[in-house]
Amino acid sequence: MKAGRELRLAVVGATGAVGQTMIQVLEEREFPVASLELVASQRSAGRRLPFRGRQLEVRELESFEFGAMDLALFSAGSAVSARHAPRAAAAGCVVIDNTSCFRYEEDIPLVVPEVNPDALENHRRRNIIANPNCSTIQMVMVMASLELVFPQMAMPGRK
Repeated sequence: MKAGRELRLAVVGATGAVGQTMIQVLEEREFPVASLELVASQRSAGRRLPFRGRQLEVRELESFEFGAMDLALFSAGSAVSARHAPRAAAAGCVVIDNTSCFRYEEDIPLVVPEVNPDALENHRRRNIIANPNCSTIQMVMVMASLELVFPQMAMPGRK
């Protein structure tokens, strides 16, 4: 993915609270979206959700083809991520997983962009990027800020 271009994006778990918040933030921050696919369980397929003045239909995850997507944001639970994130990644779609599924996998970068964006360089091994849970993200962001003021407090493994 090249910076500055519009992306073909899928939100997996689109009808859940986190998925709906992701959609809202994409719109509020004017994220460069060429196309947005909303993906969820069979139970939610067919629902419509708003995005940029349009009503987008939710697609069913089991049959969804990720090959046309550049990026997929997963937030539908670890079991869903375990099954479908590798399928999306194998189709060439970069997955950002918001569950605990891949957080401890050595060959999948665990990234907080404001803290360790350099870790993204290794995402192509499996095409999956993990992130810590929400409270950990907040904590490491504060710790990174403190580290700038007090370098002697550097987090383990950081320069």
